[in-house]
Amino acid sequence: MDSSLYLYVEDVRGEGLDKTLDRIAGYGVTGVTAAAAYHRTRDVTPHGASRVTIRRDGVHFTPPEDLFGGLRLVPPVQEGAGEEPLAALRRATAERGLRLHGWTVFLHSVTLGDAHPETTVRNCFGDRGSLADLCPAHPDVRLYSVALGRAVARQGVDSVVAEGLHFGTFGHGYHHERSFVPLGPMDLFLLGLCFCEFCMRRATDLGVNAQAARQECARIVGGVLDGDPPAQGEVTRAALTAYAGPEVVAYARARSETVTSLVSEVAAAVTAEGSRLTFLDGTGSVKGYADGRPSPVLAAHDSWQLGVDLVALGDLVPSLAVLAYARDAARVADDVGAYRRSTGKDRELRVVLRPGPPDTDSADRLAAKIRAVRAAGADAVDFYAYGLMPYPILERIPGALSG
Repeated sequence: MDSSLYLYVEDVRGEGLDKTLDRIAGYGVTGVTAAAAYHRTRDVTPHGASRVTIRRDGVHFTPPEDLFGGLRLVPPVQEGAGEEPLAALRRATAERGLRLHGWTVFLHSVTLGDAHPETTVRNCFGDRGSLADLCPAHPDVRLYSVALGRAVARQGVDSVVAEGLHFGTFGHGYHHERSFVPLGPMDLFLLGLCFCEFCMRRATDLGVNAQAARQECARIVGGVLDGDPPAQGEVTRAALTAYAGPEVVAYARARSETVTSLVSEVAAAVTAEGSRLTFLDGTGSVKGYADGRPSPVLAAHDSWQLGVDLVALGDLVPSLAVLAYARDAARVADDVGAYRRSTGKDRELRVVLRPGPPDTDSADRLAAKIRAVRAAGADAVDFYAYGLMPYPILERIPGALSG
């Protein structure tokens, strides 16, 4: 079974390239998924040169002038990019017989959103309240995405792993978010919908009354902000129809055309550069990131909330990656099985697991999850992430892979 370990460039810089890759090779994985373009964060890094690492938005290479020259959006460049860390990783992984995948965060960047707020999502009240989320319908964002996919492919990676190449959620649109209003899951979903001119135009072209959808969202969420009780329960199409009406549901579903067409453009660009695209669906993170206890609806059945049409993407991309952030191996199997049924059997399906907290408390549990992933029809299992997990946690991987 194919496998890889997610890796940050800062990990390599702190611990040394050869030492890091020798250790990773010892875990029995067949590849490394390295962050070529990432977003800002503060991480506790238990075995890093710094025990707390600050990461910034940007790419670990010099953006090619022929791709980004004349574009409105150009990725920030990470410190040390001039040392060509990805090229060094390419050489060192090849020497060890490891594949190298380019982990690329596309549409989540506070730096770009702050500099160009007009390219970010716009809520039903007209606010640009999620500066980290670039809107996939905006023409400049689409040009940027295609150029970024090409640029990462040029780094010589075996695949470009596309994270965040879809709509985001209101709950992850900035840093240090605060709300003392008890918004329910459906209210948060409505508040996260984008009603920028480009999203509304695309929905209108598909026959949706976009203005009516926006007004209804503003009426419902505005009522909760004014003191109405929030809606309870999971976001499903049926529940949303009852709560917000069919026009809002139609508007939400119309977003899948925006995402599907953008993914198609990026996939074609990556292929033209001699690599291939792995589309990473972020739904599993939305559901289980915090505690590994996802709500009952399977991730594949909720992916529409991010504008992801799994059936359509199954016809467009050669590879799909999913996040199985759940404590229970049976739940992992159910999630993976649902994705496999949605995408068909002829597309690679990669499953990302966390070998440690918060959803894996032992080597036995990790092994059980890997068995579940295999049985459910996945082709590969990847582990997140080298720099975030203590060595004893990472040392669970080889036994779990062979079990």
